Amino acid sequence: MPVSATLTSACLAEVARGHWGIENRLHLVLDVIFKEDLSRLRRGHGVRNMAVVCLFTINLVRLEKGTRPVKTMHKVVGWNPDELNRVLSPNPR
Repeated sequence: MPVSATLTSACLAEVARGHWGIENRLHLVLDVIFKEDLSRLRRGHGVRNMAVVCLFTINLVRLEKGTRPVKTMHKVVGWNPDELNRVLSPNPR
């Protein structure tokens, strides 16, 4: 039977902050912007395909050097074809 490691309070705090950092950086964005929790996809390859599309989109938006939050960039790119082309262009940023 495996034995659990003894954690100091500082080590436990670091682990907890690391967990919530991931939650705030990725899962919150997926839930709030892409409304992943409301998705009706349940069967087949749709779930995985949409996850890839959402993660691809988040990474493209985060590569932008601007100061706009992901939610704002998601809307701007969706509304303005010129912004979409700029974000998707293969030119270095």
